[in-house]
Amino acid sequence: MRTTPAAVTAALVAALALTACGGGTSGTPDEGPATSAAGGALAACEADRLTVGFGPSNAAPAAGDTGNIPVTLTNTGSTCTLQGVPATEVHSGDTSWTVSTEEGAAEPKLTLDESATASFTITYVRGATDDPEQAVLPDRVEFRLPGGGAAQSHEWPDAEVAVKSAEELDMTVSAFLPSGD
Repeated sequence: MRTTPAAVTAALVAALALTACGGGTSGTPDEGPATSAAGGALAACEADRLTVGFGPSNAAPAAGDTGNIPVTLTNTGSTCTLQGVPATEVHSGDTSWTVSTEEGAAEPKLTLDESATASFTITYVRGATDDPEQAVLPDRVEFRLPGGGAAQSHEWPDAEVAVKSAEELDMTVSAFLPSGD
């Protein structure tokens, strides 16, 4: 009996869909509560068990343009979970601003095996350098993982950031997303 190309394609798609429904342990979103092999809930990922890749940035070339800084987290410990948005602040001298969460950001729970990666992105609008009321040049950016832990601090790699108000810069941070394979 001959199999038609459409039937073969349908079977292949079905097989791939089934293999894509794994346990979510390689930096993929989970459908239900994450549990360990012993049956208990997995712990949240801790900063001291993750390596951080900060950048390289995609710098905004001119005032009004958008730039972003990808941040990649690699799990170096046992399986853990990430969910939500990292608490992020930008500092310039003695002044700091809390970075807003990206509008509409979904917050999937990610389970990371050892060596699995996840990422988030800091996005900003470049400010005009000739108007200090409209732009701030940050010294550094800090973020904390949900659930606390030590703050990660990194030198700000780009140009000035546009000011929305005295309390807010024109920048956002995304939720965690799976990255890598």
